[in-house]
Amino acid sequence: MATPLLSDEELLARLVAFDTTSSKSTRPAVDFLANYLDRPGLRLDRRPYPQGDKENFVVEVGPEVSPDRRGLVVSGHLDVVPPGDGWSCEPFALTDQGDRWLGRGTADMKGFVALAVNALARRSGSSLASPLVGVFTCDEEVGCLGAGHLADTWPPGRLLPRETLIGEPTLLEALTAHKGHLRLKLQFEGVSAHSGYPHLGVNAIEPAALAVAALASLRAELAEERPPGSELFPDTPYVALNVATISGGSAINMVPDRCEVGIGLRLLPGMTAEPWVERVRQAVSGVLPPRGWHLDVVGVTPPMWTPPEAPLFATLCQETGQRGLRAASYATDGGQLARLGLDTVICGPGTIEAAHKPDEYLEKAQFAAGRNLLDRLISRFCEIAA
Repeated sequence: MATPLLSDEELLARLVAFDTTSSKSTRPAVDFLANYLDRPGLRLDRRPYPQGDKENFVVEVGPEVSPDRRGLVVSGHLDVVPPGDGWSCEPFALTDQGDRWLGRGTADMKGFVALAVNALARRSGSSLASPLVGVFTCDEEVGCLGAGHLADTWPPGRLLPRETLIGEPTLLEALTAHKGHLRLKLQFEGVSAHSGYPHLGVNAIEPAALAVAALASLRAELAEERPPGSELFPDTPYVALNVATISGGSAINMVPDRCEVGIGLRLLPGMTAEPWVERVRQAVSGVLPPRGWHLDVVGVTPPMWTPPEAPLFATLCQETGQRGLRAASYATDGGQLARLGLDTVICGPGTIEAAHKPDEYLEKAQFAAGRNLLDRLISRFCEIAA
């Protein structure tokens, strides 16, 4: 017997109660969803992931995907950032605060996941004209790694509907582009020695300081450039470089034999990683010795660009009255999923300004409007025959 259908609010409360911080397992949450969606007509696919305590989860309802790839994919990530300090309530419990709900992940993005899961559950046993597919990922918050692994391992002959809704919190505005994130690690190797005899060692932090200064100069240089597509990002119309972390040394009375600098670059649509790795290399090599350091790529989250003529974007503009293009300076699973030939559009309830903060919230009006919009999209792309 199928699990009774929960209200959207009840399902959101259940999802928020799972501590799916990226450093922890998402399997209990996937176990719950798999049990909840074990209904007639729903096809469940728990996708393996290199970390054994995490999974990507794909759910399909309706006919098989046809060669014209009609239908709709709805996608959200299950992981959240750590709660941190400063909460006025329990982070992993849904708290009613009048016109909004508080809880880690309410906006980013368990609110949309609850709507998508119930949209699938309500269509159990129904006869759709085209398939509805839910794609729920892990490790989005640490570089969209789950979606990347899903794209890498997806069977080449297994089609997905082309139109794909990524329900990140956008106040229900439709975004067709976002920046990518190139993550680099600059490592320095020295020789340890007693700090009373520094001539016996090689200090690894001192050249790192020179590199950081060179990177600051590069950051300022990039901020003056306007590459193609920069008009989509009026707040940051350039490749944003961030010297994000620095660590090194073991004790104050030792010459440090190691130092590591973490660097991030937000690449615009159409850019690939390799030229920017080389640009960083050239910037630091001008102030560093030829040996004793190396630059490595930690990870690449690709930028996203979907043509504005994509049917999903056009439909969202019709439904919401939106005019003009919108883009995000952050990265999402959309860039990774687009590798599967999907036209990805970002649109979901809530505001990104509430994400990653204490007392993260989702306004109830946004939640209700998100459900209504999602139902209209499913009707348009899955319930109406070609």
